[in-house]
Amino acid sequence: MDNVLSRRGAGILLHPTSLPGRFGVGDLGPEADRFLDWVQAAGQSLWQILPLHPTGSHDSPYGATSAFAGNPLLISPELLSEQGLVSPAALGDSWPAAAASGSLSQARRSKEMLLRASWERARADRAMLEELEGFRRAPEQAGWLRDWSLFAAVKEKRPGAWTAWPEELRRRRAEALDAARRELAEEIAYQEFVQWLFFRQWARVKTEANRRGIAVLGDLPIYIAHDSADVWARQDLFLLDSSGEPELVAGVPPDAFSSTGQLWGYPLYHWEQMERDGFSWWIARLRKSLATADVVRIDHFRGFAAGWAVRARAENAIAGEWLPGPGRELFETARSALGGIPLVAEDLGIITPDVQALLAALDLPGMKVLQFGFSEDDSDHLPHRYRKNVVVYTGTHDNDTTRGWFASLPEQDRRRVLDYLGGDGNAIEWDLIRAAYASVANTAVVPLQDVFGLESEARMNTPGRASGNWTWRAEAPDFTAERAARLSRLAELTGRSGGRGRAPAPERA
Repeated sequence: MDNVLSRRGAGILLHPTSLPGRFGVGDLGPEADRFLDWVQAAGQSLWQILPLHPTGSHDSPYGATSAFAGNPLLISPELLSEQGLVSPAALGDSWPAAAASGSLSQARRSKEMLLRASWERARADRAMLEELEGFRRAPEQAGWLRDWSLFAAVKEKRPGAWTAWPEELRRRRAEALDAARRELAEEIAYQEFVQWLFFRQWARVKTEANRRGIAVLGDLPIYIAHDSADVWARQDLFLLDSSGEPELVAGVPPDAFSSTGQLWGYPLYHWEQMERDGFSWWIARLRKSLATADVVRIDHFRGFAAGWAVRARAENAIAGEWLPGPGRELFETARSALGGIPLVAEDLGIITPDVQALLAALDLPGMKVLQFGFSEDDSDHLPHRYRKNVVVYTGTHDNDTTRGWFASLPEQDRRRVLDYLGGDGNAIEWDLIRAAYASVANTAVVPLQDVFGLESEARMNTPGRASGNWTWRAEAPDFTAERAARLSRLAELTGRSGGRGRAPAPERA
C-alpha cells in the first residue's frame, strides 16, 4: 500500500491480544477478521498495533525477547484446527479456565500445549514439512531464525537468563553452539515450526486488512530485553561487561508519568560498533518490520539523538546521563539500503533541540496526544498548534482512557478542557475524538477504549508499574453498528473517510 500517512485518514489503536475471544488472549483468527470488518464499517484507513514479538517476564510488548520473532501467544487455535493440526474437540477442553482467569501466563501454558500437539501432527504431513523447510531457508529468516530457535530451545532446558548458561555457550564458542544444535535438534525444529505458524497467520491478517483498504501501523521498540536472542547473539553491539551483564541500562528521567523516572532496564547499544558494522542489525530489523506492517512507529525516537543511561543496579532513573545516539547516520544508511522507509517518530517526553533537529532533518511525522494538552494554555499538544505532518491521538497505550483521565483531572484542568472543547464533559471521549478528527493533522488515531467510552479499568498500561498491565480485552457486544456509524460519519465530515467503500457493520454473536 502507499504511505497512508501522506493523506488525511483515521485509525484505531488496538493490540491483537486485546481482541475478543474464548482462548484467554486475543489472537489472529476469526475475531481479527470481524474486527477488521468493523474498522472498515467505521470508515477507518489505519489499524495501529503494538509490537508483535515474544515478551518477557512482565508481558510487555516493549520488553521483547527477540527483535525479529513473532509472539506464539497470538497464534489462533481456530486456524490450527482449520489446518488439521488440532482436532475441533481439543478447542473445547482446556480453554474456558484460561479465558475466565484473565491471566496471560495461563493462556500461554494452554496454548503451548496446543502448539506442541500441533507439531506432532505436522511432523507426519510431508507437504507441511516442505512448506516449513521453505520458510526456514528463505532469505527473510536467514539473519535471525537460526539464533532465535536455538536461544528458545536452550531456554526450555535452562530457564533463567542466558548469562547463567555454561561459559562456552554464553560466549557462543563454535563447538558449544554445534553441540547444542545437535542435542536440541527436535526442540529447535519445534521453535521454527511455531515461527512459521505465526508469520503465516500474521500475513493472512495483514492481507485481510489491506484488502479492506486498511493499512497496518506497526510498532518498533527502540530497545530490546537483555535476556533476548539478539543480545546473546550479538553481544558486541551492546554495552555489556565481561560476564555479559549490562553496564548501563535505558530509561527516562522523571517526567509526567513518574517522579522517579522510568527504569526500563534494557541494555544500551554500542553505537560506535554498530556504525562500524554498517548498522546491519538495524537495517535487518527495519526490513523485517516493514515486511510485517505498512508503516512503522519507532518507540522512544529521542533515543536516536541521545538516550538516558542509568547504572545497571540503580533503584530508579533519577540519576543518569544523556549518551549520544547515532543521529542521522543510521537512517541515511538504512534509506540507502532499503529505499523509502515509512516511519512515525514517537517524539513524546523530554524533547530537546537535538531531537527536534533530527526529526526535521528526516522529515518524519511526530506524535501529538490530546490528553497532554490541557495542563497549560497554548500547549503544543492542542490542535491549533498542529501541522499536517503529525499523528494525533486522544491517548496512547500508556495513557489512561479518556474517561478515566478526565475524571482524575484537577478542577482547574478540567475547566480548561471544557472551555477549549465546549460541551459539558458527559461524553468527553467523543469531544476529544472530534477535536482530533477536526484538526489539521494528516492522521488521527483513537484507542478502541475511547470509542467504547470505557473507564480506567480498561487502561492498557501504566508506565512505571511492573505488573497488572497488558491484559485488557475488548468484548464482542461493544462492537456495535451504531458506534461504527458514528465514527464513520465523523470521518466523512472531517475528510478522513478510509477503506474502499464502507461495508455494513457485521453482526456479532
